[in-house]
Amino acid sequence: MAYDEGLASLIRDDLVDRIGISEKRMFGGLCFLMNGNMLCGVHKGGGMYRVGKDNEATALAIEGARPMDFTGRPMGGMIDVDDDLMADDDRRAQLLALALDFVAPMPAK
Repeated sequence: MAYDEGLASLIRDDLVDRIGISEKRMFGGLCFLMNGNMLCGVHKGGGMYRVGKDNEATALAIEGARPMDFTGRPMGGMIDVDDDLMADDDRRAQLLALALDFVAPMPAK
């Protein structure tokens, strides 16, 4: 896998008390799912959060966040973050809160 296990551990710690969390290797990295719905993940060089289009502008205002564009086109509602943001507990918590706001109400898969 092409991701930093230390970053994965940070997210595991962030999600330790959450119910319905699982892990799945995807996109060359590791994704964390809530009730089967993608929530966030890590990849080579940083992480990603699924915040939804309504939360996207708020997420992009956080230093170190940018639109996710693995395919060369931005993926609406998905935020890519650098290692520096991942190392910052406060900024990481802000993005996780936005992702939980979007993903938690979804029906389980």
